[in-house]
Amino acid sequence: MSERNFMTLKFASRSENESFARVTVAAFVSQLDPTLDELTDIKTVVSEAVTNSIIHGYDNRPDGIVTITAELEGDTVFITVTDEGSGIEDLDLAKQPLYTSKPELERSGMGFTIMENFMDAIEVTTALGTGTTIRMKKRIESKKALFN
Repeated sequence: MSERNFMTLKFASRSENESFARVTVAAFVSQLDPTLDELTDIKTVVSEAVTNSIIHGYDNRPDGIVTITAELEGDTVFITVTDEGSGIEDLDLAKQPLYTSKPELERSGMGFTIMENFMDAIEVTTALGTGTTIRMKKRIESKKALFN
């Protein structure tokens, strides 16, 4: 697959849409014939990013919009998750393992750590009052390549 392929998904910032986003991106990425572990990694990072947008960006308000774009280029997938929520006040602090701005919700504070460990690259852009964009990249080691 040498040509670029992409999809865009927009949905309400409702927690019940998190699984829809995860499965949709996984189905799109399946064109690259990823291993089960790679597919699980992708589903997990989409879940983490979308959950962060809903819980932190929109403070669980269902009136926000979360946008996901997924792009396939060669053997690499690029995933972008964007919200227009509150933004992150201190990104360096938010990226620290076990830090959560919502301890009352019993959050683990591992979202960014998980995304960084499961993807090849992650970039976060945020501004208070205008939202957050998370860009992630992962090279897929196709199952076909493993058996040749």
